[in-house]
Amino acid sequence: MTILTGWFQRAPALHIDQPKGPWGGSGENGGGASGDGKPGGPRNPWSVPPKGAKPSALDDFLRRARGGGGPVMPQAPRPRTLWGIGAALIVGGWVVFTSFHPIGPQQRGVVTYFGAYARTLDPGISLTLPAPIATVTKVDVQNIRTDDLPAEGEGGGGERPMLTRDGNLIDLAYSVRWNISNPEDYVFQIKDPRETLKAVGESAMREEVANVTLDEALGPGRTAIEGLVQERMQRILDGYRSGLRIQGVAIKQADPPAAVNDAFKDVTAAQSDAATARNNATSYAQQRIAQAQGEAAAFDVYYTQYRLAPEVTRRRMYYETMEAVLANTDKTIVEPNGVMPYLPLDRARKLPDAPAADTSAGAPASGGGQ
Repeated sequence: MTILTGWFQRAPALHIDQPKGPWGGSGENGGGASGDGKPGGPRNPWSVPPKGAKPSALDDFLRRARGGGGPVMPQAPRPRTLWGIGAALIVGGWVVFTSFHPIGPQQRGVVTYFGAYARTLDPGISLTLPAPIATVTKVDVQNIRTDDLPAEGEGGGGERPMLTRDGNLIDLAYSVRWNISNPEDYVFQIKDPRETLKAVGESAMREEVANVTLDEALGPGRTAIEGLVQERMQRILDGYRSGLRIQGVAIKQADPPAAVNDAFKDVTAAQSDAATARNNATSYAQQRIAQAQGEAAAFDVYYTQYRLAPEVTRRRMYYETMEAVLANTDKTIVEPNGVMPYLPLDRARKLPDAPAADTSAGAPASGGGQ
């Protein structure tokens, strides 16, 4: 627009006789003529206004558009302004999202300023300085985690034989239940708390198994081993300031190594048979001892009575002995006037009845032979 205006200003010097425009030709001193050629009509808006003439509304608009003063018209936003607004929005959003921290009921928030520990946030919505000045690490302190030991894939599919006190090998599979008791120590003191927990658990289990025999580890000693391993693990982790609490240790499987499992089963079966034989022998011995003690007590009673009445006691013992001997045998009693067989009542009932004797022929006549 400025170039066109300057060109129009130089136009009178180049052309002496200016042709009439759509608003008529220009007169003296730049005055314009009307559309019908009469002087005093509307001036050509593209010509230079005469001296002392009041500028038209178009001239005033063009002057304001060129920045010549007056009220400034509203302009479209420049690209630089848009970039500034966008950057301000991004920075504001970053400050809001990194300054407000919602902490769940089961969580605690560990706050660090440039990497140094500052404080611990309780459950709720907390406000801190924006990142990277302040950083919040959320830690779940209520969830109880469970790790199986030894881990899968270690030691040939999770098998790691342990040595017992009596020189035998045993393969144990156990689990450790734990949670976080101190969020600050859990975040800062140990690089990898979970791997440290596994290493401590295996070390404690090996130490306790080395203090028991194979039979104790396979049988009644398992509960005691679990309690001792839990106490030892907690003591070691407290020394490390790990921020972990051991909730329990459970032995899930206790077997001999797979390479000797068949032979171990045979040994176990032989031990079971030996234990059965020992139990039977012990039971028989106890019965015989009880019987002998009863007989000895009875003899003591008899001896006491014998001392009081020797003859009577001797005769009674003889009768009791003969009764016991002759109770189940056939007997024949010999008397002075003849022989009469004596049979038990049950056998006498089974014998056939004897035929009646004919006494008429053999009987002597009364009064004869006198």
